[in-house]
Formats: sequence, C-alpha cells, structure tokens
Amino acid sequence: MNGNANGEQPPMATEKINTEIVTLTRFLNEEQTKHKEATGDFTLLCHALQFSFKSIAYYIRRASLINLGGLAGSSNTTGDDQKKLDVIGNDLFIAAMRSCGRVKVLVSEEEEEAIVFSDNPNARYAVACDPIDGSSNLDAGVSVGTIFGIFKLPEDAKGTKEELLKPGTELVAAGFTMYGASAQLVLTMRGGPVNGFTMDNALGEFILTHPNMQMPKKRAIYSCNEGNSKYWEEPVLEWCNSVKQADKPYSLRYIGSMVADAYRTLLYGGIFAYPADKKSPKGKLRILYECAPMAMVFENGESTVRAC
Repeated sequence: MNGNANGEQPPMATEKINTEIVTLTRFLNEEQTKHKEATGDFTLLCHALQFSFKSIAYYIRRASLINLGGLAGSSNTTGDDQKKLDVIGNDLFIAAMRSCGRVKVLVSEEEEEAIVFSDNPNARYAVACDPIDGSSNLDAGVSVGTIFGIFKLPEDAKGTKEELLKPGTELVAAGFTMYGASAQLVLTMRGGPVNGFTMDNALGEFILTHPNMQMPKKRAIYSCNEGNSKYWEEPVLEWCNSVKQADKPYSLRYIGSMVADAYRTLLYGGIFAYPADKKSPKGKLRILYECAPMAMVFENGESTVRAC
C-alpha cells in the first residue's frame, strides 16, 4: 500500500544513531585525565597494544586467503608447534612494543628469552603476553586470542627478566582479546572494573560495548578437558563427578581455546578449570602471561579464582 484511505503516507522508520560512541582511544584518554600524576606513558602503551590487536585480527580473518594456515616448521619455548600466525602475531607484538617507546622488557610465549629494548632506556613498563593463545585451533576457524599483562618497573630498573618475576598482584593492567565472529577486547586496571570492547571493522575502532563486566554468580556450566581425566588426581575427579551428578547437573562447555572459554565464562558464569595431572604435574598454564592476567580480569569482575 502506498498510503492510507486519506492518501497520507505512513511514517518512515528511522534508525536511532548513537553519536556518543566510546572508543577505546576515548576511554583511555578519559581514564588518563582522572589521574593528575599520569604522564601519558601508560596510555601510549595501550594504544600500541590496540594496534597489535587490530593487526592480528586482520591477519586471522584473512589467513585462509593468503596462505597463513598450517605450521611454521618450528616450536616455541614450551614445546608447542608454532603456526605461521604464531610467528606473525609475535613479530607484530614485538614491533608494537618496541616502537611505542614505553616498554623496557617484553616476555612472549614465542620467545626463549625476555626481550630488552635497549633503545628505550627511560621506559617504565614491562609486558608479558601470549600473542596467539589456542593457535592449534586456527585452521579449524575456532576462536583464539591474545593474553597480556602489564607491570610497572621501578625507576632504577635495569631491564632484566628477573624484574618480571613478580606476583600477579603487582600487575597494573591485564586483559585479553578474542578473535572470533568479531574481535572482543577485555581490559582491566588495578582496582578498577572490567570493560569489554568490540571491534567495529567499518570504523577501525574498538567500541565500548560491555562496561563494568561482572561474572554472574551462579550458572551450571563447567569447562575442562575431560579427555585428560585418565591422568587427573583423585580430588579433581571427585569434583568433576560432583558437578555432573548434582541434583541439577552442570552442562559441559569446552572449546579448547583458553581465551574463548574464559570469555564465555566471564559473560555467562560457571567454572573453568585446567588442572595439573600426572602428565603435567605442574600444570600447562603459564603463570606470567596466562594465569596472572586472567586472574586479575576475573577478580576485578567479582569472581573467585583458585589455583590448584
């Protein structure tokens, strides 16, 4: 119909446009103004991190089109086979941290030793990262991610790896970026809330979409690799059986990519576990660039973190 009985045209539906978009850049700048003692160094470091996340997201989206799938023919410091994108992601991270001029030491899962940027002698920050966590899932199109933690170094820091061997409680910021249907960045700072940003590819910006994220207190979901149950210690087996045999049994959700499993747990609630076992008595998760940053995110998201 072109009109009503009186010949009047029906009203046109209009899309409500949000003109108060909070980008990650705006968010960081506004956070800086809240601290009179801020020099801007931390903000510049975060801008460099943002660029590395955008770059990694770009190459992951195009991996199958430009032959970036498969192995690179080498292994990393923990013995995992490196994917081509592991190497590219690591190189992007190193370049971004070096060029920002605010990072003195970088520890990456893909590097045997800590990288000291001697051309940044006045830098006051150290970064620990896993550039692409869960990369074994890349060729199957499963979500992977970057995990990072930021430490502030003392003024007399020499830039040694020993200066990064600190408890996770000394992190000044931490977070992760998940590369899936969209790139999702989760960021938290010491004593602050957890904020989530979604990459808008049209604008080329991370947009604040999940302010003040808090993990739901109750959700009957558990996430662990039960394929390893043969090697679990008895207390872990008892716990796993208890959630499956509860009056309302928990549902199993396990992706096999820590960032993706952690992001779902943060949004929906539940339990994520990757316990030590008889094959790996010390566990497989690395404290510096996996456990500590994730613990900071979840504790600031008002959840409970336990090491076992």
